[in-house]
Order: sequence, then structure tokens, then C-alpha cells
Amino acid sequence: MISIEKDNSSSRSKIKKATSTRVFEIITYILLALGSIICVIPFIMILSGSFSDNRAILVEGYSLLPRQFTTAAYEMIFKAPKDILQAYKMTIFYTAIGTTLGLLMITMTSFVISRKEFKYRNTVSFLIYFTSIFGGGIMPWFLMYANVLGLKGTAFAIWFPALMSPFLVILMRTYIVGSVPDAITESAKIDGAGNFRVFTRIVLPVLGPGLATVGLFLALGYWNDWYRSSMFSTDSKTWELQFYLYNMLNQASAMKQMAQNTSISTKDLPTESVKLAMSVVATGPVLLFYPFVQKYFVSGITVGAVKG
Repeated sequence: MISIEKDNSSSRSKIKKATSTRVFEIITYILLALGSIICVIPFIMILSGSFSDNRAILVEGYSLLPRQFTTAAYEMIFKAPKDILQAYKMTIFYTAIGTTLGLLMITMTSFVISRKEFKYRNTVSFLIYFTSIFGGGIMPWFLMYANVLGLKGTAFAIWFPALMSPFLVILMRTYIVGSVPDAITESAKIDGAGNFRVFTRIVLPVLGPGLATVGLFLALGYWNDWYRSSMFSTDSKTWELQFYLYNMLNQASAMKQMAQNTSISTKDLPTESVKLAMSVVATGPVLLFYPFVQKYFVSGITVGAVKG
């Protein structure tokens, strides 16, 4: 009897997977590996090209390894370190204040329109959704901030317009509905808790993945923005990093056009390598930050989609 029990326990511990399951797993791993390689190779080529000689890129094209290693592109970008550091500082400021205030406003708005006791929740939700389909256009939007509110030339005009997003409000509302049952909030109110205490003590602590997801969307939007600087900035000290790099690229293109009418060879201007170096400078901090919020980002999207 003992030997039988041992055989049974060992057989249960060595349950073999079906052949179809193993084949499916192998195919899945192969596809994931190929997808990862396809995603990584372009960035490797960008990084390699940024350290390659501009002439080598024009003649031989791009490669996974640097061609005639040089740092000329980065030397051109950081020729005026104070300017690029100022652009970095302003971009970090816009991203920090915009993401913080945007998270607060989006979360509070989503909490209000997710509560059944709010009589006009459907009307407000429709108005928020309506703005994602129809808009007044660029000119009315610009005139409102520049002339009516008088914000042109101020840093306030760069981060303030992007605080609220209809998509992010709807996403957060869906996540709150799926993560915070009405019975919990009703029990808290019976115990004497007000709406603000329910929001801060009960709702916020369970919104970690949702906050990380919305916060990542907001932060990426602020970090990659250049459009509002081009619209409202009148002083280079308020420029965002992307707009600063965009101006540098325009200057390099202008120099290339001028060089065509002179004896200077256009190959001496590192235009192609500068483009790649600008991509590395702009995306580097995002690549360092993203792994810390990736798990929350995936969880926030999944839970909000399933339970919504």
C-alpha cells in the first residue's frame, strides 16, 4: 500500500503537458521573441547611428553597429549646454506639475461621475465624451488661451491646456466602477464619512494601477509635446525639450541649404546623425522611467477593460 501511494504521488507530481499545449507554448515564445527583437532593433539602430559618422550613414546606410564611431552629433546638440539644460528643466517642470494636477482633477472628476447618487452623472459624462468627438478647431482654441485668457507668452499656457483628457476621464471612471463597489462607499457614508473622506481614504488606496496608467499617459503627453511651445512661447527659456530639438533640426537643415551654395560639402554637416542623437536625448529618460510603471500600466488597462 505504501509503494502504491508513493507511485501515485510521484505520478501526480510528474503530470505531463499535452503535446498541443507544449507546441502552443513554443510557438508563443517564438512569436514573443521575434516581436521583442523587432521592437528593439530600431532603437539599437538609432543609438548606433547617433554615434556614427554622418558621411558613413549617407554612403553606407544604417547598421546595428556604429560606422566610424564619433560623438560629433552629441557635440552639436550640447554645443550650448545651458540652453538644452533649460529645455530639460522646463520639460520636467511641465511634466511634473501637469501630471500631478491632471491626475488629481481626472481622478476626482471620474469619482463624481461614477457615483449613482450623482443625479446628473450621465449628462456630465455625455458632455465629456462629446468633446472627444467634436471640437471648436485650432483657431478658437488658440484665441481663447491667447486673447481671452491672455496666457500667450507664459509657461502656464503650455501645461494648463493638457490637464484634462476625455479619454483619460472615461478610462479612470471605468476603472473606479470596476474596482470600488457601491456597497463599500455606502457603508462608509453610513458610518458618517463625507464624500471627500470616502475619496481619500477608500477610493484612492485601491486605484494604484489606474493612477499609474493615467499618470503614464499624462507624463508621456507632456514629455513628447512641442506643439504648445510653438503656439504660445515667446521666450526660448519656456521652450519644451522637443521644441528645442525641433528648432535645432531646422537650423541644421538651414545650414545644409546654405552649404549647397558654397564650397562647403553638405556631408560635413551631421544632419542625419543629429536626428538620431536627438531621438536618443528625447527618449532616454522615458525608457528609464517606463519599466517602473509597466506592471501597473498593464494591470490598469486590463482591469478597466474587463470590469467596465
